[in-house]
Amino acid sequence: MADFIYRTEDFTREEILNFFVEIKQDREIIDALKARNPIILIGSRGVGKSFLLRVAQGELISAINKEGVFPIYVTFSRSSLIHTKDPNQFHHWMLARLCSHVIRALRKAGFLSAMPTSLSILAGSPMTAVTQAQKTKIEQIAESFEESWKSPGVDVDIDGLPSIDDFREAIENLCSELRLRRFAFLIDEAAHIFYPDQQRQFFTLFRDLRSPYITCNAAVYPGVTYFGETFQPAHDATMLSLDRYVLSEDYLKNMSEIVAKQADSTLMRNIARNRQNFALLAYAASGNPRILLKTIARASKVNSQQVNELIREYYRTDIWSEHSTLADKYLGHRSLIDWGRRFIENEVLPELQKKNAEYISTDRKSTCFFWIHRDAPQPVKESLRLLAYTGIVTEHSTGIKATRSEIGTRYSVNLGSLFSLEPTPTSSALQIAKNLTPKRMSEYGANYSSYRELMAKVPKFVEPDMSDVLERQLAKPIEVLDITNWQKDRLYSMDLNTIGDVLQATETKLQQAYYVGEKRARRMRNAAIAAVYEYLSG
Repeated sequence: MADFIYRTEDFTREEILNFFVEIKQDREIIDALKARNPIILIGSRGVGKSFLLRVAQGELISAINKEGVFPIYVTFSRSSLIHTKDPNQFHHWMLARLCSHVIRALRKAGFLSAMPTSLSILAGSPMTAVTQAQKTKIEQIAESFEESWKSPGVDVDIDGLPSIDDFREAIENLCSELRLRRFAFLIDEAAHIFYPDQQRQFFTLFRDLRSPYITCNAAVYPGVTYFGETFQPAHDATMLSLDRYVLSEDYLKNMSEIVAKQADSTLMRNIARNRQNFALLAYAASGNPRILLKTIARASKVNSQQVNELIREYYRTDIWSEHSTLADKYLGHRSLIDWGRRFIENEVLPELQKKNAEYISTDRKSTCFFWIHRDAPQPVKESLRLLAYTGIVTEHSTGIKATRSEIGTRYSVNLGSLFSLEPTPTSSALQIAKNLTPKRMSEYGANYSSYRELMAKVPKFVEPDMSDVLERQLAKPIEVLDITNWQKDRLYSMDLNTIGDVLQATETKLQQAYYVGEKRARRMRNAAIAAVYEYLSG
């Protein structure tokens, strides 16, 4: 199996720019992230949001002397671990984390040789050349919130935490003292996707931080983001969607370059010998680089037998298992998640396959699109939003007219899921991919019969109670984590059987495993912790 890096956090900052494939849409997004206007970047898991944030960070650092814009990349992936009695715990943690990242980034970039006086406000206590190497009060506050899951309900002492006004003023003073134009915050995993209240608090902070000296940018997921009443997307930020559209002229070329950045010579020869099969895998990924890398690694010979087996196995089973796992993690969403899967698998995909068989046989355009009436019940729309989060469907266009001039939203299904219904995907699926048109779509009206099953269980959509979710998740076995079997075996050998066990394990503990030294223990713990955070965040 090819040794690909799937997650952005596994790249060093220096490697990011080397692995970046210049795509027109990606370049436009990166340039927008570096500009002054706040950006909300929307995209499903694995499409590359984190990667583009890190590329923007790298380019801004490289141009710091010319542009004077200091980037701060920060991930909020640990938000699910906060568990205190403080009603404003998430707001306080976010502010503490932003402060600590500013200090850490300036220190790493060598900007603190002469200590700015305003830095003490962000540190939560006086800072001098002697104390700057020590852990600041603000870092201790952030860590206390992140460790609060170990002692649920215990208050965190926030003495020293600045107010929003103090934070903005400190950043302005830092710009003056360090001769910077502004700070650009690049915020990943903006808030836990299944905690609407966290998301509303985040976007309130996002709006309140805006100033001539601060630009906030954030990466979020489609469909499952709650902006709240105080944040108005149309006015408080520019919304950009990261969708690598399969109908674009350069789609195959761009996806091939992404693979070529990491592939060895043997894999590239196999791709060259089987270009049609590689094209099929690229289309099946529906613009998701992580999915493409995972599938090409599993079908590295790229021959027809491997590709046919891979498409049937991955897109009929694996891609759906991730979606269905959400129902086990978040019980309040179970009805929405399970119904969405049945609707797509039993209604939408068979109908699209039937139409394509007819269209292709008569030399007409094919389809992967379906349309939902704008007056469809709200639980139906919530179910589709969850499907968009896992990348099984993508919202294509809103306000689309269908039969009898009815208005609704057009979606596309993941092409791999559609291809998996073909008897021999390598014989017929590529023809479907190359003849797609959004003008052909299956239509589901406001009172479509299959909605009744969902409405009987969820008459109206109400935000579920998430109070006991964390405790259940920490007790889950490590089998749910996206790490290698070797890593799981090593964890089991040390009696690290649950997510909670992994979170508490130190590098020293991991070194007790057979064939695990200091460096491997660090890499192993980083991979395991990253997988834990990804699992907990949804």
